[in-house]
Amino acid sequence: MILPNAIEKEIKSILISKKGDGITIMDMQPVSGGCINNATKIITNYGNFFLKWNINASEKMFDTEVKGLELLRKSKTIYIPQLIAYDHNYLMMEFIEKEPPSNILWEEFGRDLSELHKVSNINFGLDHNNFIGSLPQDNKQQPKWTDFFINQRIIPQLSLCDFSSDIIRDFDKVFLKIDALFPDEPSSLLHGDLWNGNFVFLKNKTALIDPAVYFGSREMDIAMSKLFGGFHDQFYSSYNENYPLSEGWQERIDICNLYPLLVHVNLFGGGYYSQVKTILNRYI
Repeated sequence: MILPNAIEKEIKSILISKKGDGITIMDMQPVSGGCINNATKIITNYGNFFLKWNINASEKMFDTEVKGLELLRKSKTIYIPQLIAYDHNYLMMEFIEKEPPSNILWEEFGRDLSELHKVSNINFGLDHNNFIGSLPQDNKQQPKWTDFFINQRIIPQLSLCDFSSDIIRDFDKVFLKIDALFPDEPSSLLHGDLWNGNFVFLKNKTALIDPAVYFGSREMDIAMSKLFGGFHDQFYSSYNENYPLSEGWQERIDICNLYPLLVHVNLFGGGYYSQVKTILNRYI
């Protein structure tokens, strides 16, 4: 998609203000990635930059994304790309050149994520709401994880779609069992949308992008990482060496993934609905 003229003019003005009149935009190349926003690589004589935009974005979408990136950056546990500028319909950051994965990078990624998850808060949730994809994510804080999971994660997604009464009843049955499933752990600072498209390997570290942050059960990030095929085994072994997951975490992966699956039902429909039903049938 062609970059809107108004955004292009603003980007050029910002780059000149930061780099000087000598900067020249030499090319713009589309970048693949998410399904919600458009993205491009801006090639200049002063280096490359990443720009994503969405002229139909909610007014707070990029603002809350920046807040999430800054929260992750303040943890000093994992690399977050440098922010250049943002407005209500675009976000510009440094461009990261991807490196091929290696066992060492996967190992460091697992260790870094475990350090991020050691950052905690007294409650589950966040002091502001944000987004998961283009959908609103309610982060009203609660002291108990299972209450937060049910009330701020599952129920809001169920309310967005015309689910059958049978599905709603099945969820109610699962809700009665959730308390006994999860361990009593402190909250963890989460990326919140940890799939293969939201991290990038550099030469000697990993960068996180496109977060949907909140303080929650760390198993949510781990489960999300397995939703579309999983990460390298070295990632999980390294994570567990540094911050061991509670017994039975593998059995809770599907419960945790009910949230991202419901998000995908509401965004894309299709086969995700049947995945939700399959998980519910396992637990009722």
